[in-house]
Amino acid sequence: MSDAPDGARPDESVPTPKTTLGSRRADFDARAQAARHDLENQIRSRRAQLGARNEKLTARTGRNLPAAIAVGVGLGAAVLLSLIFEPAFFMIVAGALIGSLCFELTSALRFAGRDVPRLPSVLVGLAMVPLSFVFGVQGQWLGLVGGVLVVSLWRVAELVRPSHRKPASVVWRDIGAGVFVQIYCSFLGSFMLVLAAEPNGANWTLATLIIVIAVDTGAYATGLNFGKHPMAPRISPKKTWEGFAGSVAASLIAAVLTSWLMLDEPWWFGFVLGGVIIVTATIGDLSESLIKRDLGIKDISTWLPGHGGFLDRLDSTLPSAAAAYALYLLVT
Repeated sequence: MSDAPDGARPDESVPTPKTTLGSRRADFDARAQAARHDLENQIRSRRAQLGARNEKLTARTGRNLPAAIAVGVGLGAAVLLSLIFEPAFFMIVAGALIGSLCFELTSALRFAGRDVPRLPSVLVGLAMVPLSFVFGVQGQWLGLVGGVLVVSLWRVAELVRPSHRKPASVVWRDIGAGVFVQIYCSFLGSFMLVLAAEPNGANWTLATLIIVIAVDTGAYATGLNFGKHPMAPRISPKKTWEGFAGSVAASLIAAVLTSWLMLDEPWWFGFVLGGVIIVTATIGDLSESLIKRDLGIKDISTWLPGHGGFLDRLDSTLPSAAAAYALYLLVT
């Protein structure tokens, strides 16, 4: 008598629980692999779409905008926190910025053929930070004179090396370039420290930075969308009068608000502060563009994604810090 179940032929095999479990696992693995491939394809498609959008945005704006925003937010947060919680911490942030400015500009000048001593330029720029913050204007001028002497004598001392021996006219140009670095980067940058060390100076420094950012943002956004008439085509072809109008509006709004909320000044003082900053910020921006044009480079460096270098971001701030300190002395 056959042992086969009812309705089944004796030669038919009956699935065992082990066989059923194996087929279910294989089916699950197949579905999981298909889902994974589908997810990977969706991710690749999404990346391709984002990449295409980013390329279009970069072609339109001339920079990697997401990276530029991220870097700008990071720098702004570092400055903001150092000024709000303890102005002395601002020396660390300012020292990093001034040292980077000196390094970038000396490197760019050396690339253009000027033999500017890089190490002493950075060191005296760093020395300017505590001198300016602790001793004020006196320390600032002492740091400038001492820095010029150190950099100049260093270049003269390098003449003992055959590789650094050049005609006297070339050496004088090298010395002049080193002096320019100290005036442009160390001296102008140190006004932020002199201002921050004054009573209520942290608020003044922060307000100045906010207005400068408003100038740059207003000019960039307005010029990008409405710019048609070049402002200084030989110096900076992308700057337009429409962008300048946007920077004026943005700077005045920011100056009125900061004067009222941060500086304990009447609201109308914002028109004075904003008017001065718009002039100095625009001059600083055009001046740095002229330097890059003379050196034959697009950006001073490539340290900051989407921005270029620190000098490309702080060119408007350097003369504006000096102007803000002058206004501070007038009203206080």
